[in-house]
Parts: sequence; structure tokens; C-alpha cells
Amino acid sequence: MRARIDEIVFDCADPAALVRFWAALLGGEPVDRSPDWSYVDPPDWTRVAFQRVPEGKAAKNRLHLDLDAGDLDTATAEAERLGATRTGGIVTDEHGSFQVLLDPEGNEFCFVSGVSRPTG
Repeated sequence: MRARIDEIVFDCADPAALVRFWAALLGGEPVDRSPDWSYVDPPDWTRVAFQRVPEGKAAKNRLHLDLDAGDLDTATAEAERLGATRTGGIVTDEHGSFQVLLDPEGNEFCFVSGVSRPTG
């Protein structure tokens, strides 16, 4: 058996607000299924959903999204305009560059550029 990712779900305090941030970042229309569940279907990608949970975020994410957004400075500035917070500066090594950010509820994500992937 081989499974397929149906959606990626973020636990959060305010699904309606967080889905609007991510929809502006990834594209797609935000959908509020209920006060406790919202989602967006970014073009040509997996659904990203947000479910209300009672506890707040307490530690670093065990999973985060790496987003290829082209120019890191431009993408970071736009994400900050939407409510993200930059964490540190751009990191560059022989594999490419990345910028770590936090969404409005503190979930980590990265913009990446020039990242090479293994082939084969």
C-alpha cells in the first residue's frame, strides 16, 4: 500500500485568521468550514487546513513547510506585511539559501532559494 497526502493540518487558536494568512501566501481561497476548522486549496498543491485546539504552541514545530518563492528578500518582506515574523537572517551554504519565518501564531516555515534536490 502506498498512501497519498490528503492535507496538511496546523493546530491553532484562530483557524479563520490563520487560513487567510496562508491563502495570501500560497494562493487559493480561504474556506471556513466551521469556527473550529478552516482550509485553503493552493493552486497545484495539497490542501492546508487549520483546526482550533485549546492549548497554545509551546515549542518548535516538529514539521515545517519549505516554500520556494523566488527572491528571498521580496518574499520575506511580503510575508512580514501579511503578519509573519522573520527569525534571523538568510542562511546560505553549498545547497542554497533559506530564510526562517514564523506565521502569525508562531509556526515556523522557510522560504528557500537555489536548493538542489537529489535526482534518481
